[in-house]
Amino acid sequence: MATSTTRVANCSRALCAMLDEWQIMNRLFGVLDMWKASRDLITRISTERSAGKPIKKLDIGIQASQILCLTSFHVSEAIGFLSSKGILKRSAESEERLTFLAIRSWAAFTMIEIGRLSLEWMNTMRDKEKLATKTWKAKWKSDMLQNLAWASVATHWKSPIINSTDLIVLLSLLLGAIAYLSNGKLRKLFFPKPTTSEESTASKEDSLRSISHICNNTGKNCIIFYGSQTGTAENYAQKLAREASSRYGLDPMVADLEEYDYNDLSELSEQVVLMFVLATYGEGEPTDNAQDFYTYITGGEDGEQPDVDLQNVKYVAFGLGNSTYEHYNAMVRRVSKALDGLGAKNLAGVGEADDAAGTTEEDFLAWKQDMWPKLVQEFGLKERDVAYESTFGVLERDDLDASSPGVFLGEANAKHLDTSSANRQFSNTNPYIASITESREVFTSKDRNCIHMEIDLGDSGLSYETGDHVAIWPTNSEDQVTQLLNILGLSEKKDTVISIVSREATAKSPVPTPTTYATALRYYLEIAGPVSREFINVIAAFAPTDAAKAEAAKLGSDKVYFHEKISQKCLSLARVLSTLSGDQPWTKLPFSAIVEGLSKLQLRYYSISSSSHVQPSTVSITAAVESAEIQGRPDVFKGVATNYLLSLKQAQNQESQPRKYQLNGPREKYTGFKAPIHLRKSNFKLPKDSSRPVIMIGPGTGVAPFRGFVQERAALKKEGKSVAKSLLLFGCRRRDEDYLYESEWREHKNTLGDSFDIHVAFSRETKQKVYVQHLIKTHAEEVMDLIDNGAIVYVCGDAKHMARDVNSTLISIWADQRSISIESAAEKVKGLRDSARYQEDIW
Repeated sequence: MATSTTRVANCSRALCAMLDEWQIMNRLFGVLDMWKASRDLITRISTERSAGKPIKKLDIGIQASQILCLTSFHVSEAIGFLSSKGILKRSAESEERLTFLAIRSWAAFTMIEIGRLSLEWMNTMRDKEKLATKTWKAKWKSDMLQNLAWASVATHWKSPIINSTDLIVLLSLLLGAIAYLSNGKLRKLFFPKPTTSEESTASKEDSLRSISHICNNTGKNCIIFYGSQTGTAENYAQKLAREASSRYGLDPMVADLEEYDYNDLSELSEQVVLMFVLATYGEGEPTDNAQDFYTYITGGEDGEQPDVDLQNVKYVAFGLGNSTYEHYNAMVRRVSKALDGLGAKNLAGVGEADDAAGTTEEDFLAWKQDMWPKLVQEFGLKERDVAYESTFGVLERDDLDASSPGVFLGEANAKHLDTSSANRQFSNTNPYIASITESREVFTSKDRNCIHMEIDLGDSGLSYETGDHVAIWPTNSEDQVTQLLNILGLSEKKDTVISIVSREATAKSPVPTPTTYATALRYYLEIAGPVSREFINVIAAFAPTDAAKAEAAKLGSDKVYFHEKISQKCLSLARVLSTLSGDQPWTKLPFSAIVEGLSKLQLRYYSISSSSHVQPSTVSITAAVESAEIQGRPDVFKGVATNYLLSLKQAQNQESQPRKYQLNGPREKYTGFKAPIHLRKSNFKLPKDSSRPVIMIGPGTGVAPFRGFVQERAALKKEGKSVAKSLLLFGCRRRDEDYLYESEWREHKNTLGDSFDIHVAFSRETKQKVYVQHLIKTHAEEVMDLIDNGAIVYVCGDAKHMARDVNSTLISIWADQRSISIESAAEKVKGLRDSARYQEDIW
């Protein structure tokens, strides 16, 4: 033991002697260090002054303080070194003071640096994107650990109090403590280990999310970002990509905003163009997949935009909105403003589509017509006339059949295909297969239907709040599927398995693959939706007759003619093809064109008509079945989702089913009356304080969420809670036809007493039609008194007419009741909106 100790001590003394010989080099590097730091400081000050930039006094002060500390340290060290060599004569006491001055100087330098890094961290806490960047975090931690590690090692310990052995022991203890506290990171700092496969995978995933990295490595020069809630914006993004490639020779990529990083946009080449196709959701909000991007680029609620320079970024933008909403196309407007504020260049203004006017497709075509020539000029593109070029290839699979386990037969995703794994995270991309516990008709009219349905959340783990929405994943009717298969000449191949293969690495098929022809049309594509004029242009080349080709070309080029013959009649694709060809099959039309030309089958959202306080594990919906006769259309127009729900209700109640659906679902998974659903949060909520009054305005099925509201307040009343006045203004046609939940309102009146009133406008029972806005005028004094007492106004239903009329009427009665101008009353109503006391759930 003694021998080992002596050996360690001798080694330690030899190490210290060797360190002494290094002091000459240490002194030389110290002088160079001070000279470089001083030069950098002077250069920085002169550069900022010449550029007219304000000098950052705090940064300059920190840098100057560190230079002073380094100077003090190296001067003390140099004097101590010369004394140790006998060149300078110093007393032991003065040498000790000088040594501790060197230690304190280095400690002060280190503490200032650690303080600077800490300040940088705190400032970055407000920048979530930068904080989430692994590169920045790694650099910050490396700087911090280097300061901790080298603070003691770099100091020249030369004191009569501390000998060489003590020095080695102290240094070992200090480094050991730092290594322990750094959780192994110190060892990685000095001895970096080889990159593991997991780390390599993470790094690869980061690069796959980086737009600039993708562009640099793949040659992509047109990135089309989309923000989509229902799939419409995504569909338009795909259309832009196809045209960018085939007509203008660009190399495009369609990008879901939530799947890529956008904090490196400043690194993009100026030869890259960004395209944004952005839908506005709700009250001027971004769609779910665009939320993070919106917060980053605009600064969100704080309004603090990222500190980036986007002068090299060139972009165009198109928005999808509805002019009946107050915040019409707010998303694309705000994003464009934010991009411009960061220096980005908008090449073609901002295009806006108005769903309220029914002109979304024409607005898109008009925007493109103006946008493309500007991109041609900016990037020197050459327009070319080209035939149809498919983004996807459709391969028929002889090695698979419809019974093969890996074939999609209507499943939403691979999680539903693999029944062996747990599937618990339900969302707008992964539905829960819910049981329909009850369904009934709530209209008494012979020619109109309205379905009340109870949906059991079971063991899904899903929860909701009163006022939220539920999404139904519908199925296309069998007659629509059969019609389209027949006109495409695919009836005999309906169960043939196909693989849809992307010809572009970044293009995603809207249809899960492999699947069958019939399945793609039944579960995945919007085959009953409107056909676009642009799509007619695409398919014209594949017409079975010259006459059909000529007619298709005319429809594609003449928007007035197209509106008259196709769009105003709401004709489906099958009906359009049959009309053009006289029922002759379009056997030359590739199925890939159908996949690309039709939108994905969209989810349908419904206001939940129950209270989570009363029935937390079951949600109710109230849905009017869409069915209308349209002039010039040979058959009755039927809504997709509501007629699917009607068929479910008819089957559950053992009624006749004129319209057939595959109600048992893929592989019989919906047997027992089930349907795929998911829940969506809403801001349309009762006040948490039940002693606050509410005014509810909702005609027809717009009363759905208010059923839940009144249910909840009645339950709270029974529990002994204080409940304020709830005023419901409801409208329908006739008392004996469509007075929804009449008996329930009577029961709630008995429970709530004076705390609840309902006034009903029956529009067809008198010569003069009466609507909910007339009820507002009739009960103007009561409405205004409730508003004066803090009431929240809720409006649910039709956005195009009813919601606007209610807003105008409220302004009118405010002016009359309070004797103020219309302009002042409009400001009062706007104040209600701004303070969340005027809420809308409209469509």
